[in-house]
Amino acid sequence: MSETIQDNMYVELTYQVIDQKSGDVLVGVEFPIGYIQGANDILAPAVSEELAGRSAGDIVEVPVECDKLYGPRDESLVFTDYIDNVPAEYREVGTTIVAENEKGEPRSFIVTRMDDKTLTVDGNNPLSGRQVIFKLEVINVRDATDEEISAGGAIGAEPEIDTANMIPIG
Repeated sequence: MSETIQDNMYVELTYQVIDQKSGDVLVGVEFPIGYIQGANDILAPAVSEELAGRSAGDIVEVPVECDKLYGPRDESLVFTDYIDNVPAEYREVGTTIVAENEKGEPRSFIVTRMDDKTLTVDGNNPLSGRQVIFKLEVINVRDATDEEISAGGAIGAEPEIDTANMIPIG
């Protein structure tokens, strides 16, 4: 009998984040991630709730309104400057720059655009303002140890992958 996801169970899964409007895959995780259901907030509450009662092999799709998770998009967090004013190590799209506000609190900005003269950074979460679907595939469900429950995840374990069903590449 297959274990079902409930609090204090160790769960391994893969997921994709799909934009509802375009159908584009925004994020894809193919190597399984592991967590302890109910022991930490690694997943959005709506996603954790949908996973409850599921088993290995189940595919779950959960619509998520990212404004509720990350707040609405704030255009005042988008800055463009002359590229000459930006250190060379930050001159690549996708680079994360951590800056402090006037209160000394850190904020991450991502380089989103660059041309010969300017560079644009964005302090919004990349999913802000989007409606997405989290598509998750449950790979493994088992009882978690007390140590794993305390830590919120597996201790020194590799993901349990069924290699018999994998397709060889190459």
